Formats: sequence, C-alpha cells, structure tokens
Amino acid sequence: MARELRGRIRSGRLRPGQRMPTQAELAEEFGVERGTVRQALRVLQSEHLLANVTKGSPATVAGPAEHALAAPEAPPQSTTVALAPRIAAAFAAPHVEIDALCLTAVSLTLAIGEPLRHIHAGRMNPAKVDVRVLLPSRDIDLAFPAPVAPDGTGADSRLHQRWLTQRNAQGQVLRHNLLALRSSHGIDVNVTFRALPFTPPVKLYLLNGSEALFAYYTLARRGEEIDHEYLEMYDAQGWQSPLFPFEQGAGLRDTTFVEQSHVWFNALWNTISSDLTLTS
Repeated sequence: MARELRGRIRSGRLRPGQRMPTQAELAEEFGVERGTVRQALRVLQSEHLLANVTKGSPATVAGPAEHALAAPEAPPQSTTVALAPRIAAAFAAPHVEIDALCLTAVSLTLAIGEPLRHIHAGRMNPAKVDVRVLLPSRDIDLAFPAPVAPDGTGADSRLHQRWLTQRNAQGQVLRHNLLALRSSHGIDVNVTFRALPFTPPVKLYLLNGSEALFAYYTLARRGEEIDHEYLEMYDAQGWQSPLFPFEQGAGLRDTTFVEQSHVWFNALWNTISSDLTLTS
C-alpha cells in the first residue's frame, strides 16, 4: 500500500498540497484494516511525502519545498532504528517477500517482531509470506569475528562457536515465529535458509521486489568475556550499521541498485550457496 501511494505521489497523480482520501476510503480501496492504512501513512510521512497525518482529517501531499528542506536532515539511520518500520511496511502487502543476506539474522529477527505484533492485533493480514536468508556456512573460517592475536589457545574456535550458536538461535527464532502464523492466522508462510562459503562484508535486505536496504559491516576492536576468559577481537556490530535505502522507481540510481541487488542475491542463492541446517 505504501509503495502504491508513494508511486502516485512521485508520478504526480497526487499533487503537492492535495488532500489524500480518508483512511476509511483507503482501507476500502486496498482491502486492509485501518491500522494498516495508518502504518502506511506514517511511513510516507517519515519520508516527507505526506504532511498532517492524524486520526482526524485526511493527510495532505507534501510540497516540493518540504522535500528539499527535509532531504539534508534525513541521514541514514542505524539498522536497529530503520529496519523494523521498513519491514512492517512491507507486511502491508498481500504477498510479503523478504530476502536477506547477513551474518547472524539478529537484526532481521528483531525487526520481524513489529509486523508480527500488528498481525496478532488484527491490524495486518497478509495472505502469503516468503522469506529467504543467506548466512555464512558453519564450515568456513570466518573473516570476522576474529581474535586480535591468535595464540594457539583456541580463541578462534571459541569465537566461531559463539557465532555459530548465535546464528542458529536467531535463525530458529525467526523461523518459528513466522511459521507460527500458519496455525494462528492461516497465512501461507515459507522460510528458507542457505549457507554462503564466505563471510559477507555487507548486509542486504530486499523487500517485496521494490526496496533494497544496504549496510556495511564495519570492523572495530573490542573485548568480551567468552567462556570465562576475556578476549580481544575484531568484530562488527551490525545492529549499529547505518542502513542505506534504495527504492524502485525513485530515480535511475535507486532503480538500478534494487534490480542489481536482486540479480546478485539470486545468483548467490542459485549457484555457490548450499543447504543450511540450523543445528550446532
């Protein structure tokens, strides 16, 4: 729904200053609950495409001056802040499609919680959800996390086991929470994992074939106690990584990035990735 309204605004079908249809009219047009309409309108307001989004009078399409003034004030937000509302907006579609490439799926698992709450509250009701996740294989030597000074004491092995435990636990939670929608709400859900033969230096989320969210894993030196021993390591805290959004139809650069990201993801999925079992 947000994607369709966004397209109408950017194409000029909805003009700056024009009043939007009421929330009741939008709910009837798209066949969704009022809560889903409000969520979509809030997303568009956060993108500075709408103004005056309230429960009362209809919102209005923002003017060009508002767009221009807002652009410099909207830097990329951290994955923790930015991912959940984008995932929730994607769940407003009848068929939700999410592809993700990441190190552990921690951020994705947390972000999925928001649309799940909307579904259980009756504010969203997609008919189908397809999720594909690419994660590093358990059989490779990870580029990170890695000990600062390997000393033959098994630091690499302990770090690898900690990462593997986290990867499997987060993947299992993600799969369980999504598959539970089959019995609780009759939603057709498919969740598939595949293993990569390398450590991804970036994370990528592809939403409903129309949006790509991209972030770098930036390494830093930090310390942590593992198995009762303090260990200095090089690691990336992906939840802090700024998430860069690209949208189909928002200009040649964005459209090309979204399309090529899908080509890249599908190429990895269909060629060098392998079956992944989420066990220790």
